[in-house]
Amino acid sequence: MFFDRAKIHIAAGNGGNGVVAFRREKFVPRGGPAGGNGGRGGHVYFVVDPSLNTLQAYKNQVHHQAERGTHGGGSNKTGATGDDLRLAVPPGTLIYDAENGELLADLTETGQEALVARGGRGGRGNAAFKTQRNTAPRIAENGEQGEAFWVELELKIIADVGIVGIPNAGKSTLLSVITAAKPKIADYPFTTLVPNLGVAEVNHRQIIFADIPGLLEGAHEGVGLGLEFLRHVERSRILVHLLNGISPDPLGDFEAINQEMQLFNPILRERPQIVVLNKMDVPEARSVWPTVQAAMEARGIPAMAISAVTGENVQQMLYRVQEMLDALPVAKPEQTEDLVEIEPTMDEKAFYLHHPEADLWVVEGIAIERAVQMTNWSYYEATMRFQRILRAMGILEALREAGVQEGDRVQIGDVELIWGYDNALDD
Repeated sequence: MFFDRAKIHIAAGNGGNGVVAFRREKFVPRGGPAGGNGGRGGHVYFVVDPSLNTLQAYKNQVHHQAERGTHGGGSNKTGATGDDLRLAVPPGTLIYDAENGELLADLTETGQEALVARGGRGGRGNAAFKTQRNTAPRIAENGEQGEAFWVELELKIIADVGIVGIPNAGKSTLLSVITAAKPKIADYPFTTLVPNLGVAEVNHRQIIFADIPGLLEGAHEGVGLGLEFLRHVERSRILVHLLNGISPDPLGDFEAINQEMQLFNPILRERPQIVVLNKMDVPEARSVWPTVQAAMEARGIPAMAISAVTGENVQQMLYRVQEMLDALPVAKPEQTEDLVEIEPTMDEKAFYLHHPEADLWVVEGIAIERAVQMTNWSYYEATMRFQRILRAMGILEALREAGVQEGDRVQIGDVELIWGYDNALDD
């Protein structure tokens, strides 16, 4: 089975916690804070592996988790960084954020990597909070949570040549003749239900062919499995448009398939193609060939006639395909750098207030939610520090202006605080 789509959940590693510790040595009665920082959590990368041509590996394994960072230790020992997770995908894989459909990475080149989910920062130990006024702080941070979300993977086959045409035009037979591929072949439409890849050797050079399953009129709207197949055409550098020589209307088939490709993606209008009339071993095909040849000459499209079954003109077709590929500009990678990093685009310090219930206020924001998650509420100093963060970011003032009352609940992330009590937000 050919899998060209997958939906998986990726989770970068959480950062390790910082610790509260003090130097304890003989003859050093006041050694000072010595709590180390936690290690960073592992990132999640997607890496192009040219040996893969399907997303089969992600069919049964849906959840993928990078290693968390280890906690800090005494004597200013920093925790170890969690191992990064590298997920292998075939060339031509697109990665989307499943929630909003945003394209995160388009991986086409061998060895190309995309950093998609970042590991959480390690929490700071109490040594990091030492100041002239507070020489023995009893405060440490929790590690930051790593990014975690669902992504959708979509594979668009990368081939030098895409073989397109109506069902039963002989595409699979041609692929089996010119390459070592063994697609399913039978004398009825829709034998091929998935794209097949094969490598042909022409003049000591390898050319990758993709057999795109037969297209129907309305394919661009999803008729049949049109949308599932058409996207694989986009990556092909040139097209071999195979016509069925015994079709009642080969030229009508040609126009219909071209129209479907152009409606799906107008760029395909400019894609070089060679029209190949197949089944010249049958008299009907030989009789229609002059008409097809004249029509293609009028359109300025190169055309040939072959028999995939007997091998007639097949080698000459391969030479012509090679000439067309050589005439194309050198293909440039869509991304010029091997490593693609997903950069945050939002203002992390921005925050938003919601008032869903009479006594409930919800504060949302990247920076403040990170701060509440990394605060170790076991330490009184950590609680006071969090209140200073709220004041510095303007959240306390915003809540007052919005009309918060004593005793109201204020929810930030997974933490709920009470406004106005000794252990809460009011100053």
